[in-house]
Amino acid sequence: MNFLIDETYTKNLRNLYKYLQFKINMIFDKIKKAFSEKGSGGEFNDEYLEIDLGKEEHENKVFVKLFVLKDYDNVNEILNDLREGYTIAIIDIKFLRQKDSIELKRAISKIKKTVDALEGSIAGFGENIVIATPSFAKIHKEPPKQKEEKSSKFESKFD
Repeated sequence: MNFLIDETYTKNLRNLYKYLQFKINMIFDKIKKAFSEKGSGGEFNDEYLEIDLGKEEHENKVFVKLFVLKDYDNVNEILNDLREGYTIAIIDIKFLRQKDSIELKRAISKIKKTVDALEGSIAGFGENIVIATPSFAKIHKEPPKQKEEKSSKFESKFD
């Protein structure tokens, strides 16, 4: 089974190498063509050469990643993923909450500042879960229900 995984991995690397080699050859061919078409005598025309480097192909997939906040140092990993812009972070804070509440406050504060700067959303879900999203996703927060004052049994409910 490990052989199959290694073989598939090798094929993927080989395909990636061939693709990159093809793209680089295309760029060099465009450059060669541009310089060979220039006027004789070393003069260059006023034309510009536009080279399309194949705009970075990025999969626009959204990732929902689970994080366990064990130390304050784990915050940087969460923030880096949020800054990429395609990650919704679900953070389990139970371990750090039991370990050190001051560190937890620092960590949540840092995450909140970053999420605010990214124009994202952050919300607690229960006592041990925090959800942080980048700007494309908003967390729906229902306003807290206000407690109604107990009225005496003699007041009419239809006033």
